[in-house]
Amino acid sequence: DPMDNDCRLGPLVSAAQRDKVLNFIQKGIADGAELLYGSGKKPTEKGFFVEPTVLRVNSDRNTVWNEEIFGPVLSVMSFKSEEDAIRIANKSKYGLAAAVFTADVSRFARINNKLKVGIVWNNCSQPCFCQLPWGGPKLSGNTTRDLGEFGLKKFLEPKQIVHYVAEGALDWYNTSSL
Repeated sequence: DPMDNDCRLGPLVSAAQRDKVLNFIQKGIADGAELLYGSGKKPTEKGFFVEPTVLRVNSDRNTVWNEEIFGPVLSVMSFKSEEDAIRIANKSKYGLAAAVFTADVSRFARINNKLKVGIVWNNCSQPCFCQLPWGGPKLSGNTTRDLGEFGLKKFLEPKQIVHYVAEGALDWYNTSSL
């Protein structure tokens, strides 16, 4: 019950966003995704809630695989090998983040180095630390970052200021020896 005080997932920001997420779920199912968890429906008439939903896709051409949904929807796809998983992940037009679930530190390092994303989580998903940069390549920020020191840079306009205080001319181009 999303209205229960113990509920850990809140509502979306508006009815329009809720409806957009619900439409993505229905479009994904129409494109061949299998509904593994959730109903793809509003769980209550009160508030802008969407039931957490997991969809299994069998093609990287499915709408829910290729779009940032901004709702409680997880699209999953099987892969044959570590290399296949990296290829599938890097094929995305987005590059905000990736989550790698493995206890093998060497495997995590190897995969992390090959993923073309701005954030990589190991054995978790979406913790947000305001001290760390948030953003990614491709259509997920086009290399800009929010949060942390990196996030401040887009609000700054660097300027070089030189105040020459020595006696005499700077004589940058000494032409006396020519």
